[in-house]
Amino acid sequence: MKILICSNGMPAAERAIELGGLLAGPLKAETTLLGIAEKSRDEGPMREALEKQAQPLRARAVALEIVVHAGEPVRQILDQTSKANYDLVVIGAGRPRAAGRYWRSEKTYELIKTIQPPVLVAIGECKRLKRFLVCTGGKEFIEQAVQLTGKLAAAVEASVTLLHVMAEPPAVYADLVSLEEDVDRLLESGSELGMNLLEQKKELERIGVSAEVRVRHGIVIDQVFKEVREGDYDLIVTGTSQARGLLRHYIMGDLTRSILNRANSPVLVARGGPPKPGRTLWKAIKGLFAGR
Repeated sequence: MKILICSNGMPAAERAIELGGLLAGPLKAETTLLGIAEKSRDEGPMREALEKQAQPLRARAVALEIVVHAGEPVRQILDQTSKANYDLVVIGAGRPRAAGRYWRSEKTYELIKTIQPPVLVAIGECKRLKRFLVCTGGKEFIEQAVQLTGKLAAAVEASVTLLHVMAEPPAVYADLVSLEEDVDRLLESGSELGMNLLEQKKELERIGVSAEVRVRHGIVIDQVFKEVREGDYDLIVTGTSQARGLLRHYIMGDLTRSILNRANSPVLVARGGPPKPGRTLWKAIKGLFAGR
């Protein structure tokens, strides 16, 4: 596995280095520490600072390379990820401002939408990685995110909770809410949601990761953070989808943006894949017959 940890010399970058080290050591990952200076004359001092910041990584026996460039951060990270196939990019995030559409630095969101690898955003103090929360829509295209989460969880011996939030139905359907929140019945129901969640759970368990499924009803972002508070999670996993067209970039939905805005713990923004062709064709066939 190859990990890129990005630093601009600010305190938020130190958290990224610490978080990256929690993963790089257990994963035995080839790790690049990329320092980005504002101007060429700052490259020397930046390298010296990174050598000091890299000491904890080397103490974990991480195979580490230090690279320093000057220029616009997003462009430099894009160039670096274009030269090598990184499996994960770790960045820092400054303190949020509770106003506007983007509470953190807009470069954080821009980077997530621009580069190809998944992005792990170091938010808050993180000393352990033992409980992961995956926000899943219960669809097939979340599988890549589940696979990546499983690989990370297996390395650090973390457990994973798959969370699905449904819209709150009218009070007259209270029995339906109770039924849908009965996870065992949902997983055995044969519904598309139940089958996808069951397969995601089994996929994690196949690689030795303890996994559970939780279902909530209500406003999605509120329920996500209610689960985060009650479950004491160390990492939140959310996703992006690849945009259609010739240009490779990713669409960050309102849920992912809101999670990044409000989170007090690290957030992994994974990449979603396209729906499986076979399942899509089958749905089309069923739709034709249903109309008769």
